[in-house]
Amino acid sequence: MSSLNKTSLLSNRMKLVVHPRKLLKFPKIHVTFYMRYASVVFKTLRRHPFQRFLHWILKKENIDEYMVSSVRIMTFPFQKDNGNVLAGRCNSKGEIRIYPKKLEFCRKLKQKSGKEKLHAYIKSRARAALIHELLHVKYSDDEETVRELTRKYFHIFTRHQNIQNPDGTEISKMLFRH
Repeated sequence: MSSLNKTSLLSNRMKLVVHPRKLLKFPKIHVTFYMRYASVVFKTLRRHPFQRFLHWILKKENIDEYMVSSVRIMTFPFQKDNGNVLAGRCNSKGEIRIYPKKLEFCRKLKQKSGKEKLHAYIKSRARAALIHELLHVKYSDDEETVRELTRKYFHIFTRHQNIQNPDGTEISKMLFRH
């Protein structure tokens, strides 16, 4: 992968977003949890190795990085009308949003598998969601292709990490059930 200059990093387009109305809607303990979650996601997605990897994906897929106008790390989950919680969303203006998993899911995972696995899951989910939404910039309505490529690129990134993660396969299965 080629070296990047600071102006070409997607991290320059990332923002942590907190909607004031939602701060009032949630109990303080939930707000604290979601603020920490968003902070972990923000730091994870801005890390230089992942930014270099995203740049490589953009080049490989012939996606002009300026087609991505912003990446917003949302503090609170977004639940669709059918009850599903979104991991991310991309619109025609190139605005990408990354959403957290619900608190209840995180509590259950932490109780079952521990804090380290929860953190690994949160980071992996954020990376996979951003890869997925970046691919939607090119393959707007082709969900099948986007899912296939997301899985492929996510596995390439995780294989090339220096950190050995014994839970990687299980987390990957959790992320890519469909």
